[in-house]
Amino acid sequence: MENLQKMISEKSVVIFSKNSCCMSHTIKTLFLDFGVNPTIYELDEINRGREIEQVLAQLGCSPTVPVVFIGGQLVGGANQVMSLHLNRSLVPMLKRAGALWL
Repeated sequence: MENLQKMISEKSVVIFSKNSCCMSHTIKTLFLDFGVNPTIYELDEINRGREIEQVLAQLGCSPTVPVVFIGGQLVGGANQVMSLHLNRSLVPMLKRAGALWL
């Protein structure tokens, strides 16, 4: 859990993802298209990825990928991110976190 806290607090946008997940790809593309440079952890490629996935599940993330943190705060998965985007709340959130300067 401490390791996860360190991972999410060091960057303004952190995405936990898996290469095999199409929704992860969609969320990563959304942020990249905005011009955001998120830190992306591919849980199916990194050491302790399965352990991190278990911690994300304990935080209530279901499914466990993709999971997005903005400004050190849990935003949630694809549904939550897309909802924020559709109601025009995502860009202001990214600006407040210092991830976007539009």
